[in-house]
Amino acid sequence: MHRVLSALRRGFKERLGWKRLGIVASLLIIGFAIHSLIHTLQGVDTDVILVALKEKPSTQIALAALCVVGAFFTLTFYDFFALRTIGKRHVPYRIAALTGFTSYTIGHNIGATVFTGGAIRFRIYSDYGLSAIDVAKICFISGLTFWLGNLFVLGIGLVWHPSAASAMDRLPSEINRLIGVGCLVGIAIYLAWIATGKKRRELGQNGWKVVLPSARLTFLQVLIGVVDLGFCALAMYLLMPASPYIDFMSLAVVFILATLLGFASHAPGSLGVFDAAMLLALPQFAREELVATLVIFRMLYFVIPFAISITIMGTRELWLSVVKPWQARRVPVVPPAPKRLPPPPPQARAAATSPRRPL
Repeated sequence: MHRVLSALRRGFKERLGWKRLGIVASLLIIGFAIHSLIHTLQGVDTDVILVALKEKPSTQIALAALCVVGAFFTLTFYDFFALRTIGKRHVPYRIAALTGFTSYTIGHNIGATVFTGGAIRFRIYSDYGLSAIDVAKICFISGLTFWLGNLFVLGIGLVWHPSAASAMDRLPSEINRLIGVGCLVGIAIYLAWIATGKKRRELGQNGWKVVLPSARLTFLQVLIGVVDLGFCALAMYLLMPASPYIDFMSLAVVFILATLLGFASHAPGSLGVFDAAMLLALPQFAREELVATLVIFRMLYFVIPFAISITIMGTRELWLSVVKPWQARRVPVVPPAPKRLPPPPPQARAAATSPRRPL
């Protein structure tokens, strides 16, 4: 049996591998989402969508925008927490905030967040002496913060309102509740594993090791993810149509599942995947009004932050690559002043000025 399992594992690594399996899974998710989105939007009246956009109260949009600002402010602590965890305390918060905001918004909107977000992080953090290994550790801990927060809220939501996810995953409420319990038990086991170690737990090998946060700091890590996710879900909740009624926790469950599907697809901005999941899971709402809500949310959470990040990074690169070198070339090079020899001592001056006696 051991030989059979070893042969299967070897064949999996040689012929398929996790990387190819991830690509196949992403393509399947995107394909299913596009098919569902096209099917759901059939017969939708674009004029009704425009009317719904115009009728959306400005106060709702303003409050949702404030929640989005709160979400991105909380998101800046992902990198700040990761930097302190790996011991890079010399990097100030403003740099961590800049890097966390730009790497997330640009990476998530372009797609392949691991590579694009990592490249932006390395571009900024390398100026502070961080290596590629350090950046990889930051990406890992930031991702761990994201998943811990999502799994915690998703677990509570599935235990509390398991039927909210049934429209999306097509599973009975009892199975969804068991999944929620599994999420919470998994987090509890992870916390117990962290807390029972004689010293800080480590992951990795062959020179790449990341020291995990302690149990006390892991609670803070979960809190950061929960607050970030709470702001995002609240922004969507504020933009939802007034009728029919939906409670916040039910919407949060749907929102988290749609967000996780979008991340798993690696589609730019989760385009198509997130929207199809929301439309599929909320059939009780008029499609035109729900599409208008998704358009406004996408503008607030994806388009505007992406434009701000591109402007910030473009300005930064222009300053570092063009303006600063130009200023350095304009500064005149002043030759160093010639060194003056110290005056001779009085005895030497007297000997030089006194007449010599004839031999």
